[in-house]
Amino acid sequence: MEEFAVGFFRYSPLLIVLFLVSHRLLFLTRRKNKEHLNLPPGSSNEGWPFIGKTFDYIKPHPATTIGEFTKDRLQRYGKIYRSHLFGGPTIVSADPDLSRFVLQNEEKLFEVSYPKRLNGVLGNFAILLISGDLHKTMRNISMNFFNPVRIKSQILRNVDFNVKQTLKDLPVDSPFSAWEMAKKISFNVITSQVLSMTSDDPDHGWLSKEYVVFMRGLSSFFPVNLPMTPYGKAVKSRHRILKFLSKKMNERLKIGGKEHDDFLGMLLQTNLSDEQKLDFLLSILFGGYETSASAISFAIFFLEACPKAVAQLRVINETLRLGNVVSYVHRKSIQDITYKGFFIPSGWKIIPMFSAIHLDPDHYKDPEKFDPWRWLQNKNPGDKFTPFCGGPRLCVGIEMARMEIAFTIHHLVLNYQWELAERVMAISYPFIRFQKELPIKVRPYRCMEDDIEHVSNVKSLPN
Repeated sequence: MEEFAVGFFRYSPLLIVLFLVSHRLLFLTRRKNKEHLNLPPGSSNEGWPFIGKTFDYIKPHPATTIGEFTKDRLQRYGKIYRSHLFGGPTIVSADPDLSRFVLQNEEKLFEVSYPKRLNGVLGNFAILLISGDLHKTMRNISMNFFNPVRIKSQILRNVDFNVKQTLKDLPVDSPFSAWEMAKKISFNVITSQVLSMTSDDPDHGWLSKEYVVFMRGLSSFFPVNLPMTPYGKAVKSRHRILKFLSKKMNERLKIGGKEHDDFLGMLLQTNLSDEQKLDFLLSILFGGYETSASAISFAIFFLEACPKAVAQLRVINETLRLGNVVSYVHRKSIQDITYKGFFIPSGWKIIPMFSAIHLDPDHYKDPEKFDPWRWLQNKNPGDKFTPFCGGPRLCVGIEMARMEIAFTIHHLVLNYQWELAERVMAISYPFIRFQKELPIKVRPYRCMEDDIEHVSNVKSLPN
């Protein structure tokens, strides 16, 4: 027995080396076998180690374009290609069929695969990042709240009120930020629906400023958690916001949790843990704030350059198509898949790129041109129009987002003439940012009227 033990320890380094070598050879053999299969064209090893071509892919570019990197790859390889992005081999899809296939088969063949840095800011239970039964539970809660009855009876009036309250205080003939105005509208709407907060609430201004810090860190590609970095500041901002939300939850629980008919009130009736509830609240506030503000800003930006479209107000779909508030999403294959003859290895990231589909001349004539009239002939573009994602992650706030755009443009057109104070561009990096925060000037040509009566008669929002 002792001789066996001595022999084992004597040769254990050799055994370990043999094990590692055989393991590596097995890995390389499997990889080589997979490479013989029909992977999409391109190179999954290009660029720097780990980083690959990520910085080329996300390089700032006009938001109404797909950027030089994607343009080059689509010209060279077609609508499905491979590269090395976000830390690993990646397949990018500008193909509507493959993108729809990925979105509709989430949790069967694919799963969410966002960069880990987002967890530090959004939280481990953010609805954007979770999967499985917990995601289904949170999604059902969201759908129950943003249901058609509530939208017609409450949310519609609330959006109308907040838009008019914001627009009535605009400076006349003096440049101001339309981006900030849009964020104010969006933030007022979402905080009123989620927390029953009004713009007069003492904490409202503070929370709005915290979200600016939060968003800067969320869009940072350098997740260094130090006090001076945007990411580090966002992590601290997250803790402050969660502390505030926790206080709100405890105050509601003391009075039974049923005092307010808002999202927080509904959430308190669920069996989610406190940590899950807090991350969920943060997700809803974030999701209903940044994207809606970007869409409103784009509508103002496009309409100023296309005044003939104002009278018809057929601008919402075209704004969402050309603006591409959400350019792409992150998914990962969870098993080997073959689709359209291409092999997609298990563990590879796949990016359905909505902007590349929306700006594809095969689907839209003059795709980089703002043309609301195209929707008179193209009323049902199907999987070639996905501004709100799709599948089990189709955005539950679709109608509220459309409402915010519709009412902002309605009241702006009804009461003001406006123009860009300076010629600027919208930049994608990867969230939307407007140069100089989209400065505009307005001039009222009629008094603001209390026309809330039209709201109750609205049967459908314009496209």
